[in-house]
Amino acid sequence: MFVALTRIFKYGIQSFLRNGWLSVSTIVIMILALIVFEGLIIFNFIGKQTIASIQEKVDISVYFKSNVPEDSILNVKRSLESLEEVKFVEYVSREKALEEFKAKHKEDDTILRTLNELDENPLLASLNVKAKSLNQYGAIASYLEAPSLADIVEKITYAQNQIVISRLSALLRTLNQVMVILTLFLAFLAAVVTFNTIRLAIFSNREQIEIMRLVGASNSFIQGPFIIEGIIYGIVSAVVSFILYIPVIGLTSPKISSFAAEINISQFFSSNWTNLLSYQLIFGLGLSVISSIIAVRKYLKK
Repeated sequence: MFVALTRIFKYGIQSFLRNGWLSVSTIVIMILALIVFEGLIIFNFIGKQTIASIQEKVDISVYFKSNVPEDSILNVKRSLESLEEVKFVEYVSREKALEEFKAKHKEDDTILRTLNELDENPLLASLNVKAKSLNQYGAIASYLEAPSLADIVEKITYAQNQIVISRLSALLRTLNQVMVILTLFLAFLAAVVTFNTIRLAIFSNREQIEIMRLVGASNSFIQGPFIIEGIIYGIVSAVVSFILYIPVIGLTSPKISSFAAEINISQFFSSNWTNLLSYQLIFGLGLSVISSIIAVRKYLKK
């Protein structure tokens, strides 16, 4: 058994080296497929982080009329907190709103002088409501627009935020679908190239294979070297594609972080490099080995 396995590995490596440019072209196509595959994983991470970041910044603000007592606003706050869709509710009194407004415009003397000349605080009390997920803001907005609250609610800010979120979510879904289609296309192309490479290797060794069959070699012994060749394709392609990503991540991560500080691709890559490399190996080996098995079996059936 040990001698047979040793010969299978030896013949597989020899076949890989003997095919030369065919082996190189197969590996290049597989590297492209694996680069897109890993890019899809990283893109999903960026998309999820972007959505999570935007979700933290988006809320519904409901402003109450100036004559509404604080107890009534706090009652609405408690009723909102009882909703399943609500993550938390922040109450902003008129006094706090005025303080925050002054702090925000502390460099603008004109605005500050105007506020000081007013006899009454012009700002309204409000509740800032955050949902557990983006698709739950509609239900919260509907609750706030109920007729029972019409007499105390001045306005609700929701529609503008909803348009932005809907458009961004649609864009991310579209880009994700494009990446999936591109990955499948390159995977198919890599499978076809690997399949044809193995077929050519079989054709070039057809006399040796016929002799092996005449002397009673089993199909598994004949198949073995070509499967080993496919394994080499998969391992080399996975490792090379992973290594190529290291400088790319190093260059792009600072630029993405400058645009969105909460998205750190370098940290994600370094924390999950074992998983990412494992995915590459599984995808690469599965692609190449399955192609090799199909190619060899198709020949042996003749």
